[in-house]
Amino acid sequence: MDDRLIEILEDIQPEVDFRNCTTLIDDHYLDSLSIISLVAELEDEYDITIPTVEIIPDNFNSAQALYAMVKRLMEES
Repeated sequence: MDDRLIEILEDIQPEVDFRNCTTLIDDHYLDSLSIISLVAELEDEYDITIPTVEIIPDNFNSAQALYAMVKRLMEES
């Protein structure tokens, strides 16, 4: 897990335990505006483009899933 990813998430939603939560979307910790902010932050921080088809609950339900998506997109670019 990447500490910078956790920092980005905590900036958006400070009260969530991102290291352990696996229901960020399912339990509405991240709403659509949070996701838009998160996508922009991740794209800037990791120099990637997150295609619309990647913005699905499976990729955003946990910090682990988010980091896996980021790593995959970094490898593909």
